[in-house]
This record gives sequence, structure tokens and C-alpha cells, in this order.
Amino acid sequence: MAGNEINLPTKYDPKTVEEGRYEYWLNGKFFEATGDPKKEPYTIVIPPPNVTGKLHLGHAWDTTLQDILTRMKRMQGYDVLWLPGMDHAGIATQAKVEAKLREEGVSRYDLGREKFLEESWKWKEEYASHIREQWSKVGLGLDYSRERFTLDEGLSDAVREVFVSLYKKGLIYRGERIINWDPATKTALSDIEVIYQDVQGAFYHMRYPLSDGSGFIEIATTRPETMLGDTAVAVHPEDERYKHLIGKTVILPIIGREIPIVGDDYVDMEFGSGAVKITPAHDPNDFEIGNRHDLERILVMNEDGTMNKNADKYQGLDRFECRKQIVKDLQKQDVLFKIEEYSHSVGHSERSNAVVEPYLSTQWFVKMQPLADEAVELQTKEDKVNFVPDRFENTYLRWMENTRDWCISRQLWWGHRIPAWYHKETGEIYVEQEPPADLENWEQDVDVLDTWFSSALWPFSTMGWPNLESEDYKRYYPTNVLVTGYDIIGFWVSRMIFQGLEFTGKRPFKDVLIHGLVRDAQGRKMSKSLGNGVDPMDVIAQYGTDALRYFLSTGSSPGQDLRFSIEKVESTWNFINKIWNASRFALMNMDGLKYEEIDLTGEKSVADKWILTRLNETIESVTKLAERYEFGEVGRLLYNFIWDDFCDWYIEMAKLPLYGEDEAAKKTTRSILAYVLDNTMRLLHPFMPFVTEEIWQSLPHQGESITVASWPVVRPELSDTDAANDMKLLVEIIRTVRNIRAEVNTPMSKQIELKIKAKDKSILKQLETNRSYLVRFCNPSELTISTEVQTDDKAMTAVVTGAELILPLQGLINIDEEIKRLEKELEKLDKEVERVEKKLSNEGFVKKAPAKVIEEEKAKQADYIEKRNVVHSRITELRG
Repeated sequence: MAGNEINLPTKYDPKTVEEGRYEYWLNGKFFEATGDPKKEPYTIVIPPPNVTGKLHLGHAWDTTLQDILTRMKRMQGYDVLWLPGMDHAGIATQAKVEAKLREEGVSRYDLGREKFLEESWKWKEEYASHIREQWSKVGLGLDYSRERFTLDEGLSDAVREVFVSLYKKGLIYRGERIINWDPATKTALSDIEVIYQDVQGAFYHMRYPLSDGSGFIEIATTRPETMLGDTAVAVHPEDERYKHLIGKTVILPIIGREIPIVGDDYVDMEFGSGAVKITPAHDPNDFEIGNRHDLERILVMNEDGTMNKNADKYQGLDRFECRKQIVKDLQKQDVLFKIEEYSHSVGHSERSNAVVEPYLSTQWFVKMQPLADEAVELQTKEDKVNFVPDRFENTYLRWMENTRDWCISRQLWWGHRIPAWYHKETGEIYVEQEPPADLENWEQDVDVLDTWFSSALWPFSTMGWPNLESEDYKRYYPTNVLVTGYDIIGFWVSRMIFQGLEFTGKRPFKDVLIHGLVRDAQGRKMSKSLGNGVDPMDVIAQYGTDALRYFLSTGSSPGQDLRFSIEKVESTWNFINKIWNASRFALMNMDGLKYEEIDLTGEKSVADKWILTRLNETIESVTKLAERYEFGEVGRLLYNFIWDDFCDWYIEMAKLPLYGEDEAAKKTTRSILAYVLDNTMRLLHPFMPFVTEEIWQSLPHQGESITVASWPVVRPELSDTDAANDMKLLVEIIRTVRNIRAEVNTPMSKQIELKIKAKDKSILKQLETNRSYLVRFCNPSELTISTEVQTDDKAMTAVVTGAELILPLQGLINIDEEIKRLEKELEKLDKEVERVEKKLSNEGFVKKAPAKVIEEEKAKQADYIEKRNVVHSRITELRG
């Protein structure tokens, strides 16, 4: 139990507040899941960051949302598990390690596989510690006792189990297919690792001569270098222009090979010449046509994108250099007769940005159709995965319904090595979790699995699966919510769902909360090339973690992008400073109050009843909105309640009893201040964990830490609607009087006469009861409250709910001086109106000026005229 020793410094300094606090939480084990059977479990698994570098603002946003949910649920009495972990990120990490080695003048081949993997593990350890350091800076309440890594022994067991199981069901197969090939990293890519970019290219129109010398057939291609691997020309079997040529042959230019003309329904008669070259080893559609017509597959490129021996005299040239050379040669031979400029979409590697090559290769694939069908069917059931916002369910379904077989093998060393062995003599394939007994007769597949293959198992592999008796798996799976960006619904969310269904029979999470991307203030994507990236650690160093977290979590609605603005982070810092100062005031006036001495049963003022009612309303709305993931709305409500209701009104009104002589009123006010501040800190805690813990520890409190304090609940006995309405009227009157004072340049320190005409006796009674507030906050020289009040001609009036305010002007201002001041203002406005009208009547200006400038001038004109009319009316009113 704590009394209130005033230990809050005069100024809020985030660095001091945050220092040592995270260690305090970790030492207290407040974030560790307890397994308490009396509590309902609540689970989130962190989307594992790649061990390739520093966390960015997107990570800070994503993890802050998860932290808010887990902190709130922990306070609501759930047994919370927020499981941390990291991803080995195959291609990305291997590329980083290889780049580091290159700087040292070494390649991975110089080191060999084992030594290279040792270097990769060193890299992982270094960057994993950076990531943990950043997690601690952001204040994430993670259960580190359960931290996982995708190459952990347990997770590797799960990966092997899944691979072998799918293989034995016929859902994983090895085959020769056209895959997306990255010549820079020399590995296969899955479809979603290919980013399409519009590039300026060309259509190359060529004439392939018929072998019998009777003419030629026209074809067009965007990749002339692949013609060296052509094994046919295809036409539509119903195309009258070419029907008679089916079965004949053409001579392939440059190479001189005779290739057949085949009829295939795939060919579009309306497109181009209606004839297409077929290169089964370098195009996925040509591959299928080649299968139907039993065509040879001739690969003309090496893995690094250079031309191979099948490319004849172009062997050794880079593919794009070969394109230039072959175009020249084809023009010389009069084969290439037209080059047509053409902008088209070209696939680039997500990792290296190299142009992706459709490439014939023997790879491992997952047969997707049965798995996708099951995942689509799930969404028709009651226990489907709920997407928030629900429009993203369509993104998920579109991906599932249009998915192709997934190429899962990667030509890398860093990753889960494929559990397949080939017999050295017979070529037989052996697929099991453990190597064959006579290992000396077998060679293991050298490839590793796609990173997404292991991260697709993340929600259950981290819980101990395939050990179905694992306590964590039984208690914490399926998880409650996954928080992630819309950009990886296809990459990751979809794959977790179908693997979860296939191997656990359950959806891996109940909800998927989707957020957008963090963009710069102008709405542009953050990127190195634009130089507009923001390091969250820099923002934290300047404004503190709480300011960054509150901005990130309340700055947009679910599914929307977030525009980063340093000014908004700064305004959040100002908000925290306001909370800090209000808390200091409350603490300084608590007079040693202990937690057990908080007493809300005493006689309460209208302000007391109102703030308790508003607190109840805020607790109810914040809880409901947070449960619906509407954190932007939660932020707005908390801001309004704390800044307007608590700081600007209640604290000011609390000064009357606190500085008065009534001891009972003082005691009640102290209790209410302590109670409201305690509950407000709890509501704010998930958003601003550091500052709320600091303030809460100084308040009269119960328990070790706010992290495990109970979540506020509505106490109906503390709500009073009549008092809330009374207060609403008082606030409206005080605000209106302040506005009128501002309008006539009369400061609050100068007393004025105030007459209030009440609509009826109940309003009259209400206002008389609360006269002390009106006297304190309106500062009248004389206050008249009655149902019968005479209106003075020289008075300003205003209407509020249930009453009319009359402020006689004598004594407020010198009317003659005010008229003179207003006449000067009128003269100035006359000139402005004249100037704008002159400008807008100038034909030369109107014709030349941009539309935006003209609109701005018209807006100025309307504004000046409106202001002039108001000033004119005021002068007339004063002259009477």
C-alpha cells in the first residue's frame, strides 16, 4: 500500500521516467504467462521480425497495438501470453552475411556450408540482441521465457514433421517447372516474392521462314534472347490464316534448327499476328503448351542470368547484353523487321530488385488446391477467422481462390534444409524426419525451404507442436488475435490459416487486426531512396516512448495507413505534460491520503458527481471501443476526458473546496481526485505504460505495479445524470461568458455585471445551488439569477440551454473608444475588399492566374465582406 509522497519532479522528463522501469517489470515477471487455471488464457504471437537489421516505425506501430491489447487483457484478469520471437529470413539474412563476407574478401564458397552457417548464427545473435534492445525501448510486455526463433530445434522439428506429412499425402512433390528465378541471389522465388514494376520495353517483330521456302510466319516477343530456346511456333487450330501450316516446320533464325508449327487453343487469334514462339524452358505458358505437344525444353541461360552453351555464339553474355547483340544480328539477317515501343509490367525480385527470369528448374512444390479449398470453406463456418476491418477477408479469399502451387525450395544455405535424401546409385528419394540408417549411401538435398514455410507454422510451432501434450499448446492455442499489416495477407496470414487447419484442425487465431503502412507527412511510402524514413529510436530519444506509442496507436483507424508527423508526436508530449502537471497538483493536495482512506460516500458537489459520471461513461466507452480495436476513438475519448473534463474543469472546480474551510468537502475532493486519477492512469496504461506507472506509483495505490492492477469497471452507484446535466449548463454558461469577454477585449481579471434569466424555477434552483461556481469562473461584479430579468439596450446577450445571459456593457468598455477602434477596423476592411475586387475585375489577372489562386482571392473577398458586415452591425448596435 502506498501513501502519496510527492515524488514527481516539477517537469515531465521522459528519459527519467522511463529509465530502469522496463527492468523493474521484467524482474517482477509481470509479463510472464502464469498458467493459472482460474484465469481464461489470452494469446498473441508476435509477427517475428527478420534478424536482418533495425526495427522500423511499422514494427513499432504493429507491436504497440499488440502491447495495448495484452496489457489491457492482463489487467482484465486474463492469463496473458504474448510470445516473442524472430525469423531467420533466409534470402534476406544470407544476402546480408554474404555482403559482409565480400567486404572481407571472402565468398560463402570459400568458407563452405558449415563455416558459412557459423557466420550466419553469429549475425543472428548480434541482431537478435539489437531487436530485444529495441523491444525494451518500446516497452513491450513480452514473455521472454518463451522466446522462439524459426531455426530453433523445436521449430525445426515442426517444419520437418509438416514437410514429411504433406509429402506422404501427395501435397508436396518435386518436379520440373517454370519458376521465378532471381539471377542476383541465384534462388527460386514464390509468386508473392515478385514485385511487378512498369518498365519501358519493346515488342520485337520477326519473320521465321518456313522450311519449304514457301514464305514465313510472323511472331513478336519482348524477350528476343529466349528465341534461342524456341522449340515450336503455335497458332490457334481454328485460325483460317494458319490452319494449313499446322504440322509444317520453320527454320529458327540464328540457330538454324527446324521447329514445328503446332495448333493450340491457348493462342489468342486476335492478339498480334496470331502466331507465337514457344520456349518451354523460359515461359510458364509455353511450358504447358510444350507438355501438351511433347516439345523439348531447351534452357539457354545459366543461374546467374548469363547465356549458356545452348545459346551458341552468345554463350557467356549477360541476358540483356545478349538481347542487344541478337537484335543487331536479326536486323542484319532481315529477320527482325519492326521494333515497337511498349510499356509493360515486369517482375522484380522483392529482395534484390533484379529482373526475375521465368526459368525451368527442378524444385519442390506444395500442391495448393486442396489446402486452399479447406481454408476458403472455413470462412463459411461459425469459427471462421474474423478480419478487422472485414473488407480484408476479400483480399484473403482472392489470394486463396487464385493461388498456384507454391514453390518452397530455395537455393540457399541459411534455412531449414529439405529433409529429402537421394540414393547415390539408384537415385531413389527418401523423405523422413530422420536421415536414412545407411547415410553413407545417400546425399541430402542441398536446398533449404522458403522462409514462409516455417513462419506459416508460427502460431502452433512456437507452442510446442508437434508434441500434442505440450502444456502451452493445450492451453494457449489457438491464439486470440494476430496483428499485422495488409501487405502480408497473402505472404503470411493466408499460409498460417491453411497450415493451422491442416495440422491442428483449428483456425490459428480468432481475429486478424489489419493495419496499414506508416507513410511520411505527404503520404509517401517511407524508403531509403526518398530519404524520408524515420527511426523510432530517434523519436523516443527526443519525445519519449509514451508520446510515440500514443501517436502511433491513436493516429488512424483499423486498416488505414498512418501519416507520420513529428508535430503530432510533439503535441502528444504536451498532452502527457498536461497529465503530469494535473497529477502533481492532485498529489500536492492529498495530504498523505492512503489507499484504504479513499472514501466516496461523503456529500458531493455537482462537480464531484459530474466527474464520477463522466469517468463511468469514459470507462464504458473506452472498454467497448478497445475490444473492437478502435484505438483512434479510444484516444479521442481519453484526450477529451483528461484534458477538458478533468484538467480544465474538475481540477479548477476542486480548488474551491481544497482551498476552503470545509474539512469534510476537502476529504471528499481528495478521495475523488485520487479515485479518478487512479482509474484514468489504468485506462491510459496500455497506451502510455511508462508515465502511467510513474504517476500510479506516487498515488495512493494497491499492488506492486499498474501492469497487474485491475482494469477499471463502471460503478453505477457513482453515476448521476441530473448532476451531469447541471454541470453541462454551468460549463456552457462559463464558456459563453468567456467568449463574450474575449470578443469585447475584457480580461477575466476585470469584474463584469452578469444577469441570467432562467427559463423556469427548476433551472433557477439549479443555478442558485451552484452560484459559487458562476461567481468563481465568471468573475461578476454583480450576479443576478432570476426568471424575470430586464434586457438592457447596451447589453450583449447569448442563449444557452434553459437560460439567457445578459451582460450590460457600461463599465465593461468605453463605448466611444470602442466605436473609434471599430471604425478604424472598418476602414481597413473596406480597403481590403476594394483591393480584392479590383484584382478580380482585372481581366489580365483572371486569365493568367491559376484557378487555385483565383479561388483563394474569392475566399478572401467573402471573408473580408463578412468581417466588415459584423463590424458595421456592432457599430450600429453601440450607437444605439
